[in-house]
Amino acid sequence: MSATITVPPRAAAPPARRDGVRARRRRALLWIATHALAVALALMFLAPVVFIALTALMTDEQALTGDLWPRTWNWDNFAVVFEKSMLLRWAGNTLMYAGLGTLFTVVSSVPVAYALARFRFRGRRLAFLLVITAMMLPPQVIAVPIYLVWARLELTGGLWPLILPMLLGDAFSIFLLRQFLVTIPRDYTDAAKVDGCSDLRTLLSVILPMARPAIAAVALFQFFYCWNDYYGPLLYAGVEQENLTLSLGLATFKAFHSVQWNLTMAATLLVTAPVIIVFFFAQRVFIEGVTLTGVKG
Repeated sequence: MSATITVPPRAAAPPARRDGVRARRRRALLWIATHALAVALALMFLAPVVFIALTALMTDEQALTGDLWPRTWNWDNFAVVFEKSMLLRWAGNTLMYAGLGTLFTVVSSVPVAYALARFRFRGRRLAFLLVITAMMLPPQVIAVPIYLVWARLELTGGLWPLILPMLLGDAFSIFLLRQFLVTIPRDYTDAAKVDGCSDLRTLLSVILPMARPAIAAVALFQFFYCWNDYYGPLLYAGVEQENLTLSLGLATFKAFHSVQWNLTMAATLLVTAPVIIVFFFAQRVFIEGVTLTGVKG
């Protein structure tokens, strides 16, 4: 004789709970539909970084295969990169180039942009037109005569021919700063002049605090440009290893270790990581400076 076990029916979920689950599903589907393109683009840009990181942790033999996942995690590849290259010296040269270049560009470009945005003088539009023309002029066009000048001054073989010209301003930085400064109401500068401030005091005390987003954007643009610059160091730094920057040093490292893709990827990751970290922490200020830059003439 067998006993029959009766399972009581499961109680239905309360209507309020069912409505909450449906609302969450609806919001999730709406978020996916709204951000599908952004997620796809993010994955497309992250895929090469992930590939570089995984290859950097492989062995020499596995890096030459079609494997995408390391069989063993070889963290010592990064130590080998430091042993087989002058990475720290290249990083120091790059920091000097990027740091001084950014400082000189900002200091020299802000007064020019302020003059073009606030002063009324004959030839102001022509000067602004020259700035725009300089933006469109490829650097390769004037590379030979400028190189001859620095060669006569015996400054080639280093980075000073790339750093010193930034004391004269940068066309793109001047343009970006000028476009931002023209959006600042003149009432602020007029009030400062009524209080007895000179043009220089007005620039330092009134304009610069209000132009911080644009200055930060210009500084980041210039820093990234100097950090990734390959053509300039290739032209002036020479062949001495201690004078190279990270971009040029990475190219030479790849040439000497062309079959060791794990070491090449490890060096690439070490070179690109600082830029990614800087942009990650400064992206809010960077985006704010770019979006607030006006297009007013």
